[in-house]
Amino acid sequence: MIWGLVLLATIVAWPFAREALRSRMNAKRRQDAPGQFAQLSRGVVHCQWLGAETGPLIVCVHGLTTPSFVFGPMAMGLGKLGYRVLVYDHYGRGYSDRPGGIQDSDFFCETLTELLQDQDIDTPFTLLGYSMGGGIVAAFSARFPERIKRLILLAPIGMGHDLGPIVRMASNYEFFGRWMLMVMYPRMLRRGVEAERGLQGDIEGVVDLQINEMKTKGFLPGVINSLRGICDEILEEDHRAIHSANIPVHAIWGETDDIIPVSGAEKLSDWNPDAMHKIIEGADHTLAYTATQAVVNAIPSAD
Repeated sequence: MIWGLVLLATIVAWPFAREALRSRMNAKRRQDAPGQFAQLSRGVVHCQWLGAETGPLIVCVHGLTTPSFVFGPMAMGLGKLGYRVLVYDHYGRGYSDRPGGIQDSDFFCETLTELLQDQDIDTPFTLLGYSMGGGIVAAFSARFPERIKRLILLAPIGMGHDLGPIVRMASNYEFFGRWMLMVMYPRMLRRGVEAERGLQGDIEGVVDLQINEMKTKGFLPGVINSLRGICDEILEEDHRAIHSANIPVHAIWGETDDIIPVSGAEKLSDWNPDAMHKIIEGADHTLAYTATQAVVNAIPSAD
């Protein structure tokens, strides 16, 4: 009986102990990071200015697991369109700090608001969001429509997509759901990323870069807090508010995307009939870096 309880306790504690032993993000690891760091209310956020040296601004917001390096090749194309490009790492990813707590739309909107203030951005700009970032930029635009010139949605969440039974369980059950994700999500993520190894993309070593993210303490809890937060939100009211504010919306979808299916375009069109849509033929959810030029071609030039 006692040994059974010990075994059970060990099984329960194992994923949390494994997480506690991972290496921390700290000043030493940030020494070679490109760009700069902003001290915000919840901690340090890594950001980088790319693209053109002058011109209209576009702020690019990344997704759930791949930090801001995902925009490297795209930023070059956006620069040729005349944009100055600001990218940043969400808390829990890349070179940014790892605070706890649920990462819902309020969390991400507060972070972006603070970063814009830190970078002295007080004029309207174009906002681009990829995957989970598409949900973040929609929520931000609905809250602050006067700050947005144009909204670019790249395979955006928020339409009621289904990430599978494990994620649904994590959303419905507090401790057991979190424990299940701590145990199973690293394997799920690694398997999904490894499936990309044969793809032709514009980021050298992108698979290993994504796998390395999992080795840093705080990455997995950050992902789980987002899955239980903004990834579980349906953003119908936000998109209807964006439509009411007459913000130009350009939505870009991957034809073969099985994570955020192109069928989401129909729901977005119902919520915002004025949204313009572009489907990238043959592209899946990696379109930000495997169909980079096609994505850039779908984005209006800076004005």
